[in-house]
Amino acid sequence: MFRRGCPPIALSGKVYIPGRDSPVRIKQIQLEQDTAKSSFDPRTQTSNLDLNRAGTALLEIVTEPDLRSAHQAGAYVRALRAILRAIGASDGNMEAGSLRCDVNVSVNEVGKPRGTRCEVKNLNSMKFMQAAIICEARRHQELYLEGAAVPQETRGFNEDTFETFKLRSKEEAPDYRYMPDPNLGVLFITRERIERTKKTMPELPWETRDRLVHIYGLSEQDADILLNVDAEREGHEGGAVVYFDRLCKETRDPGVTFNWMVHELLERLHAAKLTFVDNPLSSSQFGELVDLVQSGTITCTSGKLLLREMLADPSSSRTAIDRALNLLSASGGELDVNELCTAAIAALPAEASAFRNGHKNVINKILGWVMRESRGRAESKKARKYLISLLEKTP
Repeated sequence: MFRRGCPPIALSGKVYIPGRDSPVRIKQIQLEQDTAKSSFDPRTQTSNLDLNRAGTALLEIVTEPDLRSAHQAGAYVRALRAILRAIGASDGNMEAGSLRCDVNVSVNEVGKPRGTRCEVKNLNSMKFMQAAIICEARRHQELYLEGAAVPQETRGFNEDTFETFKLRSKEEAPDYRYMPDPNLGVLFITRERIERTKKTMPELPWETRDRLVHIYGLSEQDADILLNVDAEREGHEGGAVVYFDRLCKETRDPGVTFNWMVHELLERLHAAKLTFVDNPLSSSQFGELVDLVQSGTITCTSGKLLLREMLADPSSSRTAIDRALNLLSASGGELDVNELCTAAIAALPAEASAFRNGHKNVINKILGWVMRESRGRAESKKARKYLISLLEKTP
């Protein structure tokens, strides 16, 4: 492989990842361009040049040996990918080849020098990258236990057998045949340009997390849930965080909004084997539903049923909401839950007696009667609480 490149354009960076106090150090970042891949055919005794990737530019980010496990490597790549997406440098789609990883793996006993490292090339998914690290580390351990040396080499990863295989003996950095490109002029980056770029930088992932925590009052775990949705790929209306921002621009409670967005909307999408990219509801459509629940106009149970109907036919979501409100109006508006609970106990005397005799789980059947008779309009928590108080009072 011949590469045309230039000296590093950046040195001594760092990236913080969850679960690790110290940063992962970045040694350097460099621009490269592939020109051709050479291969030797022993049958014909000829060398062939593959020009399929000629002219393809890439940004290579070289990390210091700070990562100690496949899990940490995965967290690092996810954090790095989120940064690249935030600044518009790459869509980070590993399956499409926008982002690939080469990993260097070595094993050593605690307190001993690092073992011989082997490089596993061209890993195109998070799953395969972490699997390759685990498999290669296990191979090193087995060789050491046998008393054998680990040869320094470059290896590939078989995605079917989950095994690494030898590609070639490892070359040292000077042997990689990097070639300076005389067609590229010298690039001068002034301090003024750097400062101007800093001022126009978009919000970075850790800044987004801080904003979600301090402005909306979300926990760090909840903020990470939204960030992780966007870490997979940009979604509906610019992503989960942008969608959440739009929902909260009104007077909606951020906690209620988050719960409905994550625990109802995202879970229903997941159950249908869809991602947030496939979300058919605009923030204004979904916001109307949240408003109805937050104001107490409809119960949580009714809201869940309404959400299911809206997802099934997004174009008629306004009609579905109007129909729900009309039904509410036609049925008398305010629901007398206390009266329904009293009627439920009278309708199910055997179950009421069983509850008083210690069979507490039977409350679910009585509650089911209330929910059925109210057509899902009763607030289940409120109804359960009142049923228990009635059953404990009356003989």
